[in-house]
Amino acid sequence: PNFDVGQRSAASIARRVQDPLAELVKIDPKSIGVGQYQHDMNQKKLDEALSGVVEDSVNKVGVDLNTASASLLEYISGISKAIAKNIVAYREENGQFTDRKELLKVAKLGPKAFEQCAGFMRISGGKNPLDATSVHPESYEAASALLSKLGYKPNDVVAGNLLGLSLQVKDYKKMAAELGIGEITLRDIVKELEKPARDPRDDMPKPILRSDVLEMKDLKEGMVLKGTVRNVIDFGAFVDIGVHQDGLVHISEMTERFIKHPLEAVSVGDIVDVRVIGVDMKKKRISLSMKGLNK
Repeated sequence: PNFDVGQRSAASIARRVQDPLAELVKIDPKSIGVGQYQHDMNQKKLDEALSGVVEDSVNKVGVDLNTASASLLEYISGISKAIAKNIVAYREENGQFTDRKELLKVAKLGPKAFEQCAGFMRISGGKNPLDATSVHPESYEAASALLSKLGYKPNDVVAGNLLGLSLQVKDYKKMAAELGIGEITLRDIVKELEKPARDPRDDMPKPILRSDVLEMKDLKEGMVLKGTVRNVIDFGAFVDIGVHQDGLVHISEMTERFIKHPLEAVSVGDIVDVRVIGVDMKKKRISLSMKGLNK
């Protein structure tokens, strides 16, 4: 608040580059624009549905317990707005968390909430290397026993020495029985130990944007570009091609075959090839086609 608008904007952009999800959760999902008819829907149900999507995304990615804001923490399973604020307050008063069990010292965060949230809270450089993974504390004993059986130590987890661990477990059913856990749980533990704290967003395809196409004036008819589908409506889809304005692929320009709705051809988040078929600088409109480009 003590910086001018330009400095605050620069800091916000930098934070979005570092951790997009942590910044985007501060925005009301409805403000992003999620569909042509969003204002005609029951707003309470829409809000509940969108909040559910955000919560699923946050829990899938996980959070760094020592850097996460209250806005981000409140989307973690078992964490209310009040508890999220208490976590931040505890951190500011006592310093960084060094152990997941410290969460039980946070006001109003009881055993039940801990059971729900612990696996989504990560601690880098903590006392227990497993705290930096998504392995739940209730599975620590099994995870440690697994490492011991295969000749590893806990520190090998954060050192990145466990690549290929899945190949060393010859018989999952037998190993699970020896550890006293289910086979599915064992596979989850092995997957996480191989690549601890891996951000699932790293596996998502990224569009290859051209460095010579940064503004609408750089576009020329006939150009073939890659882009990301940002929104799907009844008559087409809006695609981000790396300039300020999203381009529109009309339903008639999506495929060679007849389709009743754009969702038969694309979904939000898809990476697609598009051809520029029109640029209207005055109206700030970009017309695109996908015909013959996406098999």
